[in-house]
Parts: sequence; C-alpha cells; structure tokens
Amino acid sequence: MIRKPGTFEVLLTEGAEQDLESIYDYISEYDGAAHANHVLDALMTVVESLSTFPERGTFPKELVNLGIKEYRQAFFKPYRVIYTIADAKVVIYVIADGRRNMLSLLTRRLLGG
Repeated sequence: MIRKPGTFEVLLTEGAEQDLESIYDYISEYDGAAHANHVLDALMTVVESLSTFPERGTFPKELVNLGIKEYRQAFFKPYRVIYTIADAKVVIYVIADGRRNMLSLLTRRLLGG
C-alpha cells in the first residue's frame, strides 16, 4: 500500500468491527435500514478522517481520570470512536454509544478489567 505523506493507515480491531455490526443491527431493527445505513456511513466517515491528523482527537475523560493518555477519541454523536496512534497507524479499539457506561466498557475492553 502506498501512503501519501502525512497520512496514517487506519485499522479496526475485531472488537471495533463487531461494534459497527452491533450498532447497525440495533438501529436497523428499531429505526429501519435507511437510518442504520446513514449512521454507518457517518461513522465510517469519522473513521476514514482519522487518516489525516488523528492527533486532533481528545483524550477520553474516563481514562484520563485513571492517568491514561494513550487513547484518543473522535465523535459522531452520540457515538465515540476510541483509538491509539502508533507510528503511521491509527488503531481503533472501540466504537460505542457514549450514553453507555463508558468507564465500564473501556475498562473491560482496553484495560482487561
């Protein structure tokens, strides 16, 4: 893969891919396929936008309160995309509705708690 200068390769973990599938399935069941497609498209736009200037993301407050500043987040409200930046790669770990208990989710998924 040839990468343009200043761009990052964006990778989704298996967990993040499952998050997208779950979000799509839930919205499709309760609000229709058209709305589910809209949300999925918007989330993918956020994901793809991380290939340029991923440092713009803020640190999740739940993790900062634990002294952890290696993860960042981007939004398509109410959804949060949680990721890290390493070398020329952005790795997405969690895509979740921010109205969930994020401390519990992030602790479980990122910290193995």
